Amino acid sequence: MGTAGRSGAPADEGAAEVTAPVPEAPDRDVPVAGRETRASERQSAYRPLWREEPARRRRLPDPVRTAAVRAVLVVAVTLILAMVAFLSTLAESWLAFPMVLASVAGTVVATWGVLDVWVTRQVWNQRHGVVSEPSSTARAMRRERRRARRQARAAERGQERIGRRGGAGQLSHP
Repeated sequence: MGTAGRSGAPADEGAAEVTAPVPEAPDRDVPVAGRETRASERQSAYRPLWREEPARRRRLPDPVRTAAVRAVLVVAVTLILAMVAFLSTLAESWLAFPMVLASVAGTVVATWGVLDVWVTRQVWNQRHGVVSEPSSTARAMRRERRRARRQARAAERGQERIGRRGGAGQLSHP
């Protein structure tokens, strides 16, 4: 049974009164044994490890992020191959020539990976439009085109209604 369970029990004649339990603190703020802590002391002693801050830029779209991760991995492997080729050349090892060939091939693949990120980002922006900001001219142009399409559809529906009423397609009032 913990301290909280004994706090309501009658105290022995010679024993001191049981105080409220001291809650367990995080590893970095271990309380001193035998010392009572007040709520204000506990709050001031606790300091969060980090503060949440809003992101400054939006997250990359999934396809672009995937291409970027792939490119970073390929570039890292290529750099390792180039380093091994350089060191094995200095050591005059038989492994130098295959490593040079592998690092050249890795350079080609790494260039493709970086271009893939660029192309994927361009395609994403083209398919999903520009980022909507208050100063975006593309958003205003899209809004105008939508308004013009709505007006054209409304006029077309009006003409269809007139044609369905019968007659020569004229209104009843000239």
